[in-house]
Amino acid sequence: MADEMTREELMDVLEAMLEGQLRALRSLRGRSAPLRRRRDGRKSNMIIVFDVLSEKGAPLHINDIIRVAAETHGTVLKRESLVSALTKKVLDRQTFCRVGPNRFGLLARDGGSAHE
Repeated sequence: MADEMTREELMDVLEAMLEGQLRALRSLRGRSAPLRRRRDGRKSNMIIVFDVLSEKGAPLHINDIIRVAAETHGTVLKRESLVSALTKKVLDRQTFCRVGPNRFGLLARDGGSAHE
């Protein structure tokens, strides 16, 4: 049959499912799941943001994050999508914190604030 899964495809599906379950469990325990590279070797937007904030060593406004990502990583990030994704991470207390209006930092380094 043409629509049967290969062994490799099945293992990929099972691995993705288990990684999702592990992230959910860690979230319930209050621990963040580590950011990981995508399988195709490219960096996800969140890893790029993490790299930008790590390199700069301080919280940045979303516009500065986008500018630095374009300059240093050659990646054009969409503002609305990025703010939405970062806000979700902030609310889940995963990796990022909000330190002011549209200003984000790294949770481990920059702490957090009442703006979360």
